[in-house]
Parts: sequence; structure tokens; C-alpha cells
Amino acid sequence: MGFSKLKIPRVCEYCSKPFEAKTVTSRFCSISCNNKSLKARKKSEKEKVEKDTLLQKYKNKIAEVQTREFISVAEATVMFGISKDTIHRYIKRGILTGTNLGTRLTRVKRSDLEDLFSAVEMPAKSKEIPDKPNFEVGNCYTISEVSEKFHADPGTVTNVIKRNKIPTKKVGSFVYVPKNLIDKIFDGK
Repeated sequence: MGFSKLKIPRVCEYCSKPFEAKTVTSRFCSISCNNKSLKARKKSEKEKVEKDTLLQKYKNKIAEVQTREFISVAEATVMFGISKDTIHRYIKRGILTGTNLGTRLTRVKRSDLEDLFSAVEMPAKSKEIPDKPNFEVGNCYTISEVSEKFHADPGTVTNVIKRNKIPTKKVGSFVYVPKNLIDKIFDGK
């Protein structure tokens, strides 16, 4: 390891602060950053080893749980990521089949849980082309004409128009609605 009389500008790999390195191989600005980096690396390696040993230890148990028809609530929370309260709520509502064998011995049918997460096919939307509203003189009613014809309050007529999203056209102080759409609604078709 050779020393240089030149000051080599570097950035510390741990704290990301700039420093002047004395050697070509310097990676850290100080001994403390070097030690902290070493501790962090050892900690992450230790966590990885612990995770691998845990997976190896429980590999057979996980395989066994996946083959059983009934599983415990705790196993269901781990397998499906649902909270215990949600599972108990689903059992009360009858969405899941559950059996209580004693204190903390509630078992849930695994196939019911899998069905909760299965893909639901949505029915194809019919491509029904809506009729364009015809606002010509003989093809429209005013709100007052609709209320007189069908014996309804003008406020009720306005609410029905808004609820059914019937297109309207305002000319002056009159609001016009297409006859065919109003007749379908008030005739019960």
C-alpha cells in the first residue's frame, strides 16, 4: 500500500461526505465510518442467514399447511395476509366456513379463503348506443308539461330527470326534455 503525496478527492461510502484520501484504496473518511460500515454489512449477512435457516426450518410445515383442508386463523393470516379480526368477521357473516374446537382453536376452510382471492369474471358490457336526444319542437316537453301530463310535482320531475341523467336543453326560461325518454320513465317501461 503506497502513500501518495497527492490528495485524492473521494466520497465516503458510508456517510457520503467528501474527503481527501491518502491512499488509492481508501473508501471511508474515518475509522468510525469504516467500523460502522463493517457492522452494517455483518448485520445484513447475519439477517440473511437467519432468514434462510428459518425458511429451511419451516419449509416442511408450510408444505403441510398448504395440503390441509382446515387451517388455523393464525396460519390463514400468514398465508393470505388477512388480519385475525377480518377472518373472525367473515366467519360471523357466513362468508367463510369456520369451526370452533375450543379456546383459540378456530379452524377455517382453506378453499373458502382461496375462493375469496380468485379472479371474478365481470360480464361483458353491452355496447348499447344511446339514442341522441331530439330537441326539435314536437319531440320535447317542458317541465311544466311533464308535471301536468303525469300529475307530478315539478320538483319531483326535476329530481327524476337528474336521477336518470336525462339530457335537458334550456331555452330562455324553459327547460326542455325529450318526450321518448320521459315517456319511458313515467310509463314504467
